[in-house]
Amino acid sequence: GPGLTTPAPWINIVADAEFVFQVATEGGGSTWSENSREHRLTPWTNDPVSDRSGEAFYFRDSDSGALWSPTAQPIRAPGATYVAHHGRGYSRFEHTAHDIASELIQYVPLDDPIKISRIRLRNLSGRTRHLSVTAYVEWVLGPSVEDARPFVVTEIDRVTGAMFATSRWYAAFAPRVAFADLRGAQTDWTGDRREFIGRNGSLASPAALSTGTPLSNNVGAALDPCGALRTRLVLPPNGTLELVFLLGDAADADSARGLIRRYRRIDLDGVSTAVAAYWDEVLGAVQVTTPDRSMDIMLNGWLLYQALACRMWARSGFYQASGAYGFRDQLQDGMALTSVRPALTRAHLLRAAGRQFVEGDVLHWWLPHTGQGVRTRISDDRVWLGYAAAHYVRVTGDAALFDENVPFLDGPVLADDAHENYFLPTVSEVTATMFEHCARGLDHSLARGAHGLPLIGTGDWNDGMNRVGERGKGESVWLAWFLYTALTEFAPLAEARGETGRAAAWRDHADLLKASIDAEAWDGDWYRRGYFDDGTPLGSHLSDECRIDAIAQSWAVLSGAGDPARARQGMASVERELIRVDDGVALLFAPPFDKTPLDPGYVRAYPPGIRENGGQYTHAVLWSVMAFAALGEADKAAWLWSLINPINHSRTRADLYRYKVEPYVVAADVYSMPPHVGRGGWTWYTGAAGWMQRAGLESILGLRMRGTVMHLDPCIPRVWPGFSVSIRHGSARYEIIVENPNAVSQGVQSAELDGVAITERPLALALQDDGATHHVTVRLG
Repeated sequence: GPGLTTPAPWINIVADAEFVFQVATEGGGSTWSENSREHRLTPWTNDPVSDRSGEAFYFRDSDSGALWSPTAQPIRAPGATYVAHHGRGYSRFEHTAHDIASELIQYVPLDDPIKISRIRLRNLSGRTRHLSVTAYVEWVLGPSVEDARPFVVTEIDRVTGAMFATSRWYAAFAPRVAFADLRGAQTDWTGDRREFIGRNGSLASPAALSTGTPLSNNVGAALDPCGALRTRLVLPPNGTLELVFLLGDAADADSARGLIRRYRRIDLDGVSTAVAAYWDEVLGAVQVTTPDRSMDIMLNGWLLYQALACRMWARSGFYQASGAYGFRDQLQDGMALTSVRPALTRAHLLRAAGRQFVEGDVLHWWLPHTGQGVRTRISDDRVWLGYAAAHYVRVTGDAALFDENVPFLDGPVLADDAHENYFLPTVSEVTATMFEHCARGLDHSLARGAHGLPLIGTGDWNDGMNRVGERGKGESVWLAWFLYTALTEFAPLAEARGETGRAAAWRDHADLLKASIDAEAWDGDWYRRGYFDDGTPLGSHLSDECRIDAIAQSWAVLSGAGDPARARQGMASVERELIRVDDGVALLFAPPFDKTPLDPGYVRAYPPGIRENGGQYTHAVLWSVMAFAALGEADKAAWLWSLINPINHSRTRADLYRYKVEPYVVAADVYSMPPHVGRGGWTWYTGAAGWMQRAGLESILGLRMRGTVMHLDPCIPRVWPGFSVSIRHGSARYEIIVENPNAVSQGVQSAELDGVAITERPLALALQDDGATHHVTVRLG
């Protein structure tokens, strides 16, 4: 609105599995196909100052010469009101200027690589209006504008009249054809950005639109490439009309023509309805109503939307456009999606298994279109496959996953002095079951150091601690907890397959880890984080920096391996040392690294209090939420969940200008040191979204799925009078009301299903796919 500028580019990510666009609140944005880093159709930028866009729409009054945009970019009228709606699967922009009301809505179909922009105009004046509408894109067709621009060739397709853009520069996408089309309504066009913008010009004042002169219709090679398509229209008094701009990408020219023909005649309302129905189905499987409305908003869609649209599909956001899969990253995201999209989670588990070497280690990250990736000494990646697979089987009951055969990778092992190697591995002729892939990752993680703890390598969960154990002797307490958890959860699955020897070996190793932690990791008030190569403790009261680290305390509880009294004391230390109530932040560790003589790694390259270097790293805070809930400290768990809820960082104008990032998606980090205390960063592209969903649903509301059985064991604030949950299970719907008349945090006193008492404790309900609506009442006490 007038006088209000958003502190940073607030965005929405709209996607299907292979085609994505990122749109800013001011309009514009970026579009890519197949891979968000390697095949950008239009420019991606993360410049928060200029907010440069490579996409724009223009309206021009042919009678008065007035020129404006339907969004705040690229032409922003002083004092004008622009309204932006970011929804699940769409963004909509509303603006009125020169007696023309406009609405721009943008979305992506479920199965086709095409971006639909629908412009609806309404003439508010009492006279006939002669207008032109221009759609503009700056072509990239590669990783960056600077590198790709010289190789883009544009043409007007003789069959459809749409503009095609191709580039043979980047071999992986050389056959593909990008296109722009006003649904056949274009009257003139140009593929020359210099012509459109003009010498020393800008998108805010394009030279080609300063008069009513037609565009040159110039396309071809050796241009500064763009796609500008214009159409002219007459709008009668009080009349309305709609224009459609299609921006897409296809495997070849014939495929592009097929898409264009289809979307010139398709029912766009039907496409929009299908997109909305898809997101309603995915995000509406579980809906909650609690006394905390801000919790409801996040749990009822936005967290899973972030995990699916951004993390699983786009793999990009304002702060990074990687296009890569991270081995541990999407495995964790998939865990949050298991109950609502099990097929997607299953497919990614198999995809990740295919990135494992015969030796048992894995690619830390890889580009799916080429298979290139980086082999590292990071220690926790190989454990996540078994941990995530065990979770999937536990939630779905689909043990057949373990019988799937997946090939390994072959490639050169790392040299003794190498931290990592980026290369293209080959697919091995050796294949194994999914179970064997998981088991080999665990078997490859059993080496221990001088204190009996797992070797940290060049980073465990915190990649920034990449020099703590670079000489092969450093150890990780957190990894000990995590590995203990994975081994003990996977051992019963091994026994079920007759792998009794392996199961026994894993349990014995887990016992050794537990004994070593008890003997070597306790620091007096909390657990240490680990040990450097030379044996110096990390995360100890003796440390000048990083005296206490949150994840070593949280996983003492979550693993179930920590001594109960010590684990509780460690979490009390987290509350005392790391949660800053007045600042509204919960730190990963403190104090941050700055001048310590021992080099922990690139984490120290971040300024103190920023990101992993002693800021709030939200991913880790959610493990603290889950740990407090596991200890039965419901008030602390719910309060801490609320502390990191982005909605609660943006309730006032002062809060908004302090936080500076989107209030509807999770921020990976919140800064903790002046002058940036309370400022958010790295939104959208963070695994914290999936863990926040799980912490809210599973740890606080106590809802866990185990095959077709629903378990309910809430851990809620005493002041809550109760809450309700609506669950869709196949064709059935379960309406659950939880009452808390005695102001307790835990404990089911009574429960009924359709009026019949449920006596089983812990409360477990076998779900039926019978098309009926069932009513469940639970009383705590």
